[in-house]
Amino acid sequence: MSNTSRRDFLLKTGYGLGGLTLSALLPGGGIFATPVLAAEFADPLAPKQPHFPAKVKSVIWLHQDGAPSTLDLYDYKPELVRLAGQEIPPSFLNGIKVAIRGGTGKLFASNRSWKQHGQSGAWFSDLLPNLAQHADEIAFIKSSTTVGATHNISVLKLNTGNLTPGRPSLGAWISYALGSANPDLPAYVVLYNDKKEPRGGAVNWSSGFLPAVYQGTVFRPGDSPILHLDRPEFVSTNEEAGTLDLINRLNREDAARYPHDTELLARNRSYELAARMEAAAPEAVDLSKESDATKELYGLNDEISKGYGTNLLRARRLVERGVRFIQVVSGELDVKGQSRNWDAHDSLDENHGKHARAVDKPIAGLLADLKARGLLDSTLIVWTSEFGRTSYGQSGNGRDHNPWGYTQWLAGGGVKAGTTFGQTDEVGLQSVGKKVDTYDLHATVLQQLGLDHLKTIFMHNGRAERPTVVYGEVVKELLA
Repeated sequence: MSNTSRRDFLLKTGYGLGGLTLSALLPGGGIFATPVLAAEFADPLAPKQPHFPAKVKSVIWLHQDGAPSTLDLYDYKPELVRLAGQEIPPSFLNGIKVAIRGGTGKLFASNRSWKQHGQSGAWFSDLLPNLAQHADEIAFIKSSTTVGATHNISVLKLNTGNLTPGRPSLGAWISYALGSANPDLPAYVVLYNDKKEPRGGAVNWSSGFLPAVYQGTVFRPGDSPILHLDRPEFVSTNEEAGTLDLINRLNREDAARYPHDTELLARNRSYELAARMEAAAPEAVDLSKESDATKELYGLNDEISKGYGTNLLRARRLVERGVRFIQVVSGELDVKGQSRNWDAHDSLDENHGKHARAVDKPIAGLLADLKARGLLDSTLIVWTSEFGRTSYGQSGNGRDHNPWGYTQWLAGGGVKAGTTFGQTDEVGLQSVGKKVDTYDLHATVLQQLGLDHLKTIFMHNGRAERPTVVYGEVVKELLA
């Protein structure tokens, strides 16, 4: 019996022990994964069943690049106001190293005005007047923590769970575990409104040790977000189809000779997907048919919020078309001379005033639009950053990096809306009580998609790898 027929035999007869071992060694095979059918090798993005009924179909992951001070957005601290201008009491520094960028300054209170909103009474500063109107749709995580306090390292951990490159991003794990719900579009899309790649670049949407077909596809800013997608002007449809057929036939022959070459498998799949995307992708991100009222809802009539609002409107359109994971990175504003991100070591009021204006109306518009279209119940929104910012000042009017305690939030399907989980200490420096690490956030997102993070497995170098490494708990208190 040939190797190929033996593999097919084991796959088609429910594996047995030998089949389980074999599936673990082949691309996409996992020792706790749903049994892999032969068809999945032909199409690694074929839809797959979750472990249990999912609460949502899609995730929109809103990364606030540069790390905003959630002390100036959501986490109102009267004690910080009272102690402002004083040295930080040593009791608040227990167990942490603070000399990230030159030690601690004096306690620095927010200069914003604060108000409680909705029946939940959630606190918002005046930086987020539009988002505050959705207070009762949000589940806050106010005891977030992470490891690392430099942007590139902490951004990598936020996306992949690791401090060094090489592990798959969360979106890649989801693509691997669930496949694609739309054969004409990628399962995992990355959007950003900067003129160049976000901080850290492609390692943050990499497939890592998973087959390359599961990596994120970047939709760049502008009217043509996918490079080289259009058919060349002087190439006919028949010529293009013939060329693709020849390339695919040659690649399939090579793939048969080298079945473990996942780059080749991904290349075959990308050619086929690119041909279908020629029609589907431009339509998916074309906003010309959106109403003026919808564009206004997302802030497209304001130069400050236009770039970010465009991405969020595109994200809604991608959700409508079945894209599973959409990673949106906030970035450079659409006016000259602005800060690229939320990284405010000085001039915090000026920096946060501009970046809050850039994201506030678009995010509020996204929540309102999804709800009006009946999509919020099937979509999970995650507002997150690589870390927070300190309660002590820096350079007189800024804040340093803070991995010890900050705020993130969820909204949408299956979330216990209008609630808050966890807290920071009285000056907002460290989380107290039960903390929520990146691994816990990833486990919770996977849970909403119907995936048990302990059973989402890929064999790599003889080790059963999973999205949360060897950590992570679902934060059940956040879920309805």
